[in-house]
Amino acid sequence: MPSEAQTWVKSGYWYSRTGSPISDINSALFTHLICAFADVNYSSYELSVSSSDKQYFFTFTDTVRQKNPSVTTLLSIGGAGANHTTLSNMVSKASYRKSFIDSSIKIARLYGFQGLDFGWDSANTSSDMTNMGLLFQDWRAAVNSEAKNSSQKDLILTAAVHFSPDLNSVSFPVDSIRSNLNWVHVNAYEYHAPEWSNYTGASAALYDPSSNANTDYGIGAWIGRGLSASKLVLGLPFYGYAWRLKNPNENGIGAPATGPAAIAIKGGGAIRYYRIKSYVQSYGAAIMYNATYVVNYCTVGSTWIGFDDVEAIRMKVSYAREKKLLGYVVWQIPYDDNWALSLAGTEEMQHSWYSISLN
Repeated sequence: MPSEAQTWVKSGYWYSRTGSPISDINSALFTHLICAFADVNYSSYELSVSSSDKQYFFTFTDTVRQKNPSVTTLLSIGGAGANHTTLSNMVSKASYRKSFIDSSIKIARLYGFQGLDFGWDSANTSSDMTNMGLLFQDWRAAVNSEAKNSSQKDLILTAAVHFSPDLNSVSFPVDSIRSNLNWVHVNAYEYHAPEWSNYTGASAALYDPSSNANTDYGIGAWIGRGLSASKLVLGLPFYGYAWRLKNPNENGIGAPATGPAAIAIKGGGAIRYYRIKSYVQSYGAAIMYNATYVVNYCTVGSTWIGFDDVEAIRMKVSYAREKKLLGYVVWQIPYDDNWALSLAGTEEMQHSWYSISLN
C-alpha cells in the first residue's frame, strides 16, 4: 500500500512541446510539478526520452527548485499522443511490464524525479484495463523493493484517468489503483467540443442538470466505486473551446453552432487561456459566468468561447476542498495568463483551508 501523500496537492503539467521555458514556471505556486512526456519503445517496452527532450528532463527538477526548493517533481509517461498498440502490448505480458517498470525507475532516479505518472488515454477494452491493474501492482512492488534496497524514498506513482471510472462498457481497475497508486489525476474536461457538438457547451462543467458528462458526477462515481476522495486530484483545464454560432443573437450555453470558430480552427476549437484573455481584451468583450455549470464564456460576433476564468477556478478548488479531495492539477501551466488562474487556485485553497480550520 503506498504511503499517504501530504495534506494538499497543488500540481500542474509542463509539456515540452509547448515551447515555454522551464525557468518561467512560478513553482512557488505548486507543491508538485509534472514533466511530460516520456515515451515507451515499441519493441523493447522500455521508457524512451527523445533526444530533444533529454536536456529539458535532466534540468527540470533543479530548475523548478530554484524558486521552490520543496517542490516535488514527477515524470509523466504516455499522454494523448502515446501509441495505443505499444502500451496495450506492454501491459499484456509480465516480462514486457518488467522492462517498462525497471527502465522507468532507472530514468526517474537518473533524471532526479521523485515520482512517475502514467497517462494512457486510449485504453478502452476490458483486457487493457485488467492489464493496467497488473501493471500498477507490479510497479508498486518494484518501487517498494528499489527503495528498500537503495535506502531512498519510495517513488510516487500516479496516473491520469478519465473523469469517471466507467468508460463505455469497461471500467478502470479501481481496486489496483486504490492499493498501488498514491493518487490519480482526474481529467475533468473534454465533455463538449465544437468538432463533434453542434451546440455550445461547458467543456469542463462542474455540474450539468441534463447530463452525466460533468465533474461532480464523475467524482461521485469514483468515490462510489470505492476510491477514497483523498486519492483524487481534480483536473483543471487552462484552455477553452471556441464555437462558431449559428445565430450570434442566440449565445448561451446550448446555443446552436456550426463547428470550431476561425480563431482556433487549427486545433479543433481548443484555445489557450492567455489567448482567450488577449482576444477578449482586444474586442472589449464581456465575460459571463454561469453558476449552474460553473463556467465562463464570452461572445464576439459569431465566435463563442467557453472556458474557466478566475470565478470557475475558485469554485472548483472550493469544491475539491468540500469533497475532501487531495488537491488539483492543471493542464497545462504555460497556458496561464500572468499566473491569474494559478494564483486563484492557491488563494482559494488557502481561504478554504482557513474556513475549514475555523469550523
